[in-house]
Amino acid sequence: MNRLSTPAAATPFATPWGSLDLTRYPEDPRELLRAWDAADEYLLRHLAGEADSAQGGATDLTGRAVTVLGDRWGALATALARFAPAQISDSHLAQRATRANLARAGADPAAVRLLTTRDAPPARIDVLLVRVPKSLALLEDQLHRLAPAVHPDTVVIGTGMVTEIHTSTLQLFERILGPTRTSLAVRKARLIFCTPDRTLDPGPNPWPHRYALPADIGPAAGRTVVNHAGTFCADRLDIGTRFLLAHLPTAAPGDRVVDLGCGNGVVGTAAALASPGAELVFVDESHQAVASAEETFRANLGPDAPAEFLTADAMTAEAVPPGSVDLVLNNPPFHSHQATTDATAWRMFTGARRALRPGGELWVVGNRHLGYHEKLRRLFGKCQLVAGNPKFVVLRAVRR
Repeated sequence: MNRLSTPAAATPFATPWGSLDLTRYPEDPRELLRAWDAADEYLLRHLAGEADSAQGGATDLTGRAVTVLGDRWGALATALARFAPAQISDSHLAQRATRANLARAGADPAAVRLLTTRDAPPARIDVLLVRVPKSLALLEDQLHRLAPAVHPDTVVIGTGMVTEIHTSTLQLFERILGPTRTSLAVRKARLIFCTPDRTLDPGPNPWPHRYALPADIGPAAGRTVVNHAGTFCADRLDIGTRFLLAHLPTAAPGDRVVDLGCGNGVVGTAAALASPGAELVFVDESHQAVASAEETFRANLGPDAPAEFLTADAMTAEAVPPGSVDLVLNNPPFHSHQATTDATAWRMFTGARRALRPGGELWVVGNRHLGYHEKLRRLFGKCQLVAGNPKFVVLRAVRR
């Protein structure tokens, strides 16, 4: 989806306020996924009064408190930088992309207030622009968090591709904020219009969720998992992680162990329980995931148990020093929003190799059809199949 025949940076993003050269982060000349789509275009054209969306004329943003939620690569925040918006994002990569795109556009980087989904939201919101996330749970959580800052005159507009906006999406806006309707589809994108109703009582925010792990997964059996909204498999243990836990290696006391792409932290917490004295590091690019991992770890090993929790990009040198790790445990994702890509897995594998000491090991669980063994052989020279079933494989690679 959104694949181009030329690099993304070569295709400008035409907005009502000028043309922008945008990029995802990290920049990769081999990656042809662009940093914007028709949903971003439609929203900006509507705000400028250029779109026939049956919702009146232009929206005056001057002097108003504008908040942009879920901006995927900074396309909306960069285009609207002159209006000094606040951007709220769960993604470390998205906010790095926003900084890079602001710089490319020559905008003042301080013009956009970058907030994470774990930060306190703005106290007042006059214009709320929502790029509908893949996770309905994350949308629910964030609308609950932002509702107190919304007032009857707040302009609330969502945007997304037709495949991303469902009846359940509209029902969330309606239940938490107020009456909601959609626009006609334009280039397979749609807008959502919501009229705030402060008399609504949406009830308490149901996030985070907690559940107990199954009884047959080793040292972590029966332990508590904490999931903030948007974290992968929020209500159950996913089958890939379950398979890795069945073959989890142990570490020696003092070994530095990284749960890379930690999600809710189940793998790292299980490693800490199986290997007393090991030093655990949890890394994910999602702020929601890192918060989940920390709460899962603390719930099972105590508030004072030593561990590090890092929101970072796949073990870059700035996050984890080269040659400082003994064991990396990894269940890599293979989706970036709606696109299927191996770019994230490749960055994780290369980052793990850089961070491992000689003799250090990377253990990976993945779908059999993804062919991770070939990538690991290219990076490490050898790759051992530890275990396999019809769907998953557990692979081991050693840093030479």
